[in-house]
Amino acid sequence: MSEPISFCHILQEAAKMVQPSSRREGFSSIPNVKWEDVGGLDFLRHEFDRYIVRRVKFPEEYEVIIDDCHFTSGFGVDLETGFLLYGPPGCGKTLIAKAVANEAGANFIHIKGPELLNKYVGESELAVRTLFSRARTCSPCVLFFDEVDALTTKRGKEGGWVVERLLNQLLIELDGAETLRGVFVIGATNRPDVMDRAVLRPGRFGKLLYVPLPTPDERALILKALARKKPIDSSVDLSAIAHMRGL
Repeated sequence: MSEPISFCHILQEAAKMVQPSSRREGFSSIPNVKWEDVGGLDFLRHEFDRYIVRRVKFPEEYEVIIDDCHFTSGFGVDLETGFLLYGPPGCGKTLIAKAVANEAGANFIHIKGPELLNKYVGESELAVRTLFSRARTCSPCVLFFDEVDALTTKRGKEGGWVVERLLNQLLIELDGAETLRGVFVIGATNRPDVMDRAVLRPGRFGKLLYVPLPTPDERALILKALARKKPIDSSVDLSAIAHMRGL
């Protein structure tokens, strides 16, 4: 006589069937973007290598102690889990987040801030809870909020009750350090000045990283990255083009 099938077993089998579909849709998969595709910004690569990549690849090096909703290593170094990339548009903030996830071998969830806004009561908060729950399920995971300023505008503005409720839920999720093991949150914005100050404190988007306009040498690296799979004639000097005035 065969053993009865438990409800838990049914759920596990269903999850195995759903997971490949979600990965194929790009919901939570490792991005195919390497740091060489970014072009320059080595100082940001160093920062993320310290705060995310090595923590995913060599967790034994970090004796994690939970202290006021942020992590501290055995070496006494504050280990943030929330990062804010800010700077002019078109500087590669999204590429940076994808490259970090690729180097760490972590899953990547990309969400554009306005997508979470819903006029119906409770729907926006539910979307935020669901998002963090899925990130924890597929950890290690980089949860990337593009246009995060749309979700974190300063509270107290007339008619901003939808954003306020969503922001409050976002703060709750970011503060849940004990449940964020293996989940790293990166936000990107062109308007850090409009963001509520509460979201920028340590333990939330506590590590602010400026993404500047590329230097001439970095423009050359960007052009070379873009030209790798293009039929560019050997006589074209990409470095000279990058150093031209007006670019």
